[in-house]
Amino acid sequence: MPKLWDETVESHRRVVRETVEDAAWSLVTEHGLRAVTMAKVAAAAGLSRATIYKYFADVESILAAWHQRQVDVHVAQLTALSEVADEPGRVLRSVLGAYAEILAQRGQHGPELGALLHRAGEHRNSEELVDELLRRVLTSAVDSGQVRADVGVNVLVSYCRHALGGAVELLSTEGVDCLVELTLAGLRPDSSRQEPCEAR
Repeated sequence: MPKLWDETVESHRRVVRETVEDAAWSLVTEHGLRAVTMAKVAAAAGLSRATIYKYFADVESILAAWHQRQVDVHVAQLTALSEVADEPGRVLRSVLGAYAEILAQRGQHGPELGALLHRAGEHRNSEELVDELLRRVLTSAVDSGQVRADVGVNVLVSYCRHALGGAVELLSTEGVDCLVELTLAGLRPDSSRQEPCEAR
């Protein structure tokens, strides 16, 4: 089969999948998870049920695919911010700010939908990519003297992850911004500390 044909077919499949995913997400956010059926998704997407069953087994699998697409977009966004040629402290601030905003969006899903979208272990590879990205940005900021060097970088990554995790519970942009500032304050060099803190 010619390569152009393969690409056209794959492009069509991607469009169909994304149309179904977006339709399901729109229905769930408007009516709630329990109110959405495959028939309703098909009608909203303008497709037959038979067509969407070729791609997805149920509503949950559609939402999982939608969420993975969002995760991929977020990882790409954070990666782009981390690679900006700028002063390390500003790069760190922009990465942590964007990461906090992503977590704040997660908090808007509600408990039932949030539990479905964020099952333990399902996005481990993406989380590892974010950890590596944070490790790289933090290392650069440590080397430039803008982040404390008395703590191992893996501890700093864990600190940022947990500190910014509180953004899930915040409803305002101001609250998220404040959390980012508090996190950055904890990263600044502390001349009063004499003994290095070893990573555990």
